[in-house]
Amino acid sequence: MENQAKTKWLHVRLSEEEYRTVNKHFGTSTSRKLSQYVRDKLLERPIVKAYRDKSNDDLMAELIPLRLELNRIGNNYNQAVKKLHTLKTIGEFKAWIMQHDIEKQTLFNKIEEIKNLIQKYAERWLQ
Repeated sequence: MENQAKTKWLHVRLSEEEYRTVNKHFGTSTSRKLSQYVRDKLLERPIVKAYRDKSNDDLMAELIPLRLELNRIGNNYNQAVKKLHTLKTIGEFKAWIMQHDIEKQTLFNKIEEIKNLIQKYAERWLQ
């Protein structure tokens, strides 16, 4: 029945408030199109509501900045390795090694932060 061509029109006028309410409910559903949502509602077909897991929202809020920081560290590391291939004197090597050690420690700190975050969420999930 769902694959039948939609050839009939039903025009409905809504107030601004009614339109906002319909759109609000549509936004919390898994329907991809407003027309499909309204059709399902009018024909009393089940509507699946989207479910947001608050713990996942919290996790994402913490992981996104970590991902950005790891990307920055990775870019810096790649630039350092490229620079290493162009060095010609011992002094340049020593400076590169010192800078590399700082970046390495930053990377290890971020990895530890990620491990702690995963441990925290794993403990919460297991409860």
